[in-house]
Amino acid sequence: MKEILATLLEEAFAIVERARKGMKRELEFPKAKNMIKVAIGMRRSGKTYFLYQTINELLDSGISKEQILFVNFEDDRLLPMDAKGMGELIDAFYSLYPENHNRQCYLFLDEVQNVENWHLVVRRYFDSKNVQLYLAGSSAKLLSKEINTSLRGRSLALEVYPYSFQEYLAVHKIEIPEGPFGQASFDKMQKPLLNYFSIGGFPAVQTMQKNEWRNTLQGYIDTVILKDIIERHSITNIALLKYLTITLLKNTASDFSVNKFFNDIKNQGYQVSKDTIHNYLEYIQDAFLIFCVSHYSESERLKQTKPRKIYAIDSGLVNAAAISFSNNYGRVLENLVYLDLRRHNKKIYFYNTSDGCEVDFVTVNQEGDRELIQVCWDMSDTKTFEREKHALELAEKELGIKGKIITARGYLGEV
Repeated sequence: MKEILATLLEEAFAIVERARKGMKRELEFPKAKNMIKVAIGMRRSGKTYFLYQTINELLDSGISKEQILFVNFEDDRLLPMDAKGMGELIDAFYSLYPENHNRQCYLFLDEVQNVENWHLVVRRYFDSKNVQLYLAGSSAKLLSKEINTSLRGRSLALEVYPYSFQEYLAVHKIEIPEGPFGQASFDKMQKPLLNYFSIGGFPAVQTMQKNEWRNTLQGYIDTVILKDIIERHSITNIALLKYLTITLLKNTASDFSVNKFFNDIKNQGYQVSKDTIHNYLEYIQDAFLIFCVSHYSESERLKQTKPRKIYAIDSGLVNAAAISFSNNYGRVLENLVYLDLRRHNKKIYFYNTSDGCEVDFVTVNQEGDRELIQVCWDMSDTKTFEREKHALELAEKELGIKGKIITARGYLGEV
């Protein structure tokens, strides 16, 4: 085990060094000591790179390489891996560097959910050794299930997303106009925004040509469906799962009703129960492909009975799944605002007024402060302006919450 570990570490630190040339993510693990740090997010969103970034920060602070263990549990040389093998691998790290028994070490365990009962090993080392533990994985549920039981109160989670628009600008070295944000500034920034809408924020596709990034993103969708849903949950109705996934991506920033979808597919000849659709929907969310947002209400029954709204992890995936969304900039901007709100750890809902108008977001921050947000690509059309303004004003009156309208120009002016 020590021989393979030495090879893995040698390779890992070579990659860690190369990662210094990449862009620093706008992410940071919580500083709390004596807590397990957890990074979760969709495959290829940058979790592993973020771990490399954190390792480089430790090295720059004076921590030696010998104090750091990095293991990716998707490495084929480690498969199959169980809890016993995982424990032996970490034991080998201490055998390789015996001095580590008497000093603090830093263990980075990537895609740890692939190891059954991984939490038992993590808890043993957390309790018995002087360690800082960093975990990463692409399953919200599998990680949170063990974290909330075996590791309760001992961990802090951080969601890792593809590049934000601000990070996209930094990667492509696009300068943000200074001074008042007028028409000239808007015209300059609109093209990068539309390009970001098209390719999205996944790091690996940023320098690819059109056909390359589209094929790559379609491959991401297929890989998540296969590795994180079909294999993980032993799915047999693969055609239905793929159809549901593409349907959700194509309908981002729109309502989704399980009942309506059930009736649609029944008419197409699918033999499936509503419970199966609910399960598939949960699995797709667990893999971070999409997010479901509930109606804002004090009534849990009303939240459950009303259709939910769907948002995607990345606009590039939406584009890859659809023929075109050139006429749907409003929905893509709404999806972008939703992701920004999630990055700020806000609870997010939508709201339907008493006369049936919709307000895109009701947000609640960690202090309990609430805000209404209406998203509109362009408010120059009088009819559109009056409709959005009416919905917002009525929601403000009904809920007693202040709100605002975000347009493309307003969004770019705040970047």
